[in-house]
Amino acid sequence: MKKLLITAAICAMCGTAHAKEGDWLLRARAINVMPDESASVTVLGGGVDADVQAVPELDLTYFFTDNIAAELIAATSNHNVTATAGGQDLGDVWVLPPTLTLQYHFTNETDFKPYIGAGVNVSYFYGAQSGRSITSIEYDHSVGPALQLGLDYKLDENYSLNLDIKKV
Repeated sequence: MKKLLITAAICAMCGTAHAKEGDWLLRARAINVMPDESASVTVLGGGVDADVQAVPELDLTYFFTDNIAAELIAATSNHNVTATAGGQDLGDVWVLPPTLTLQYHFTNETDFKPYIGAGVNVSYFYGAQSGRSITSIEYDHSVGPALQLGLDYKLDENYSLNLDIKKV
């Protein structure tokens, strides 16, 4: 599995609803980790399929200016993996995909504050368990780009809802 598509569901944001220079935000999100896998399955042939998992995620964001921020996310998820040829059970694996993005938050006077971001992701695979069909399996760690679109919706002076989509 070389790529992951992470979509964050609506979450409650702790901290200032519309942050400004010098503010720190701590978010607790529920995310969907949707692997976009690629593999070489030499014995069985074909490719692999990994299931989608919903997991909790924490992120920390610091605002350098009213518009520029850096966000670091941390989450981990476990995925069942099968061979696409014949549906053989290849086992399961955990992935830790910390992602750091530099964001631009658009300034506006409404309760909606959209943002975009770009950065880097490191996907670290661990705890791999072979399925009944095979004796061993390996996963390659990866480093790659991350792209992000998001929106904060102000609920009150201290909280907002957040929708965030990342392609890593």
